[in-house]
Amino acid sequence: MLAYTDGVQPKSAGGSLTSMPAIEIDGLTKDYRVGFWKTRTKRALNSLNLQVEPGEIFGLLGPNGAGKTTTLKILFRLVFPTSGTARILGRRLDDRVVHQQVGYLPEHPYFYDHLTPEELLHYTGRLFGLGKDELRRRTGRLLDRVGLAEFRDLPLRRASKGMVQRAGIAQALINDPQVVFLDEPMTGLDPLGRREVRDLILQLREEKKTVFFSTHILSDAETLCDRVAILDRGRLQGCGELRQILSLGVSITEFILENPGEGVLRELQALVTSTVRTGDRVRLEIRDEANIEKALAIALRGKAKVVSLNPVKMSLEDYFLSKISATEPRPAPSAGA
Repeated sequence: MLAYTDGVQPKSAGGSLTSMPAIEIDGLTKDYRVGFWKTRTKRALNSLNLQVEPGEIFGLLGPNGAGKTTTLKILFRLVFPTSGTARILGRRLDDRVVHQQVGYLPEHPYFYDHLTPEELLHYTGRLFGLGKDELRRRTGRLLDRVGLAEFRDLPLRRASKGMVQRAGIAQALINDPQVVFLDEPMTGLDPLGRREVRDLILQLREEKKTVFFSTHILSDAETLCDRVAILDRGRLQGCGELRQILSLGVSITEFILENPGEGVLRELQALVTSTVRTGDRVRLEIRDEANIEKALAIALRGKAKVVSLNPVKMSLEDYFLSKISATEPRPAPSAGA
């Protein structure tokens, strides 16, 4: 119901169909040689199909080792796929025109530690051929946007991990890219820094930029994304618009009673899936909507005090866990893992 693969084109964030996706991934597979003699192969990505529309924030979700970073490395030709193809803005990945129109923040960025944030942006901007005046203007604006203006002259070797991360986000934007790739962009940030980066990503969408970011932090994806895809062990487990996922309906109804009699609870047992008593209160879960009115009638007839009756809708975490748990059982961790 939520899959937009196999050639079905989704709507863009603005609601209209577009002729050229920002990112097209078709059957990407990546095998790594492993073992001392490199005689075995490990499949990190398995026939991945994705399509990202212009102007949307797209989240690639999955546990550690799911294939998120491998996907981004392939898109930036840091590693090469075993099979499959991908395009950015309608162009092949080896087209140099693409390089001018994308920005990238790797998961663990490393920069020359003797450089300051300002020098890093100047260095990166010169690689894109920016003139001095334009480079000075963009550098000042970006340092303000990522909260590093007062640390512009601080050598990166003396900066915190969060500051380095912010500098990495700034360098990914120095060329004013049309598509921005962020691999775990919240890594190392304090709560204030996380909020600032979320605001920055939302600003990029307002500027009609496409943002493709990977994360295992579901709250960030739920706050930011128009659509999400879930990877597990290199396989696509689900993909869809976030508003559709979050409107899949009520997963359970929480029914809380105070001082219900034993007779009331016995009648309710056939209608509920869970009963938890805490002091004078009893929390019951009802999964079948047809049983809600019946349960309420039983409680009122038995003169039990109804504290609350709340529908609990599916969250992104619920959807994520349902997709991950649908895969084959995971191997037990090795000793010391």
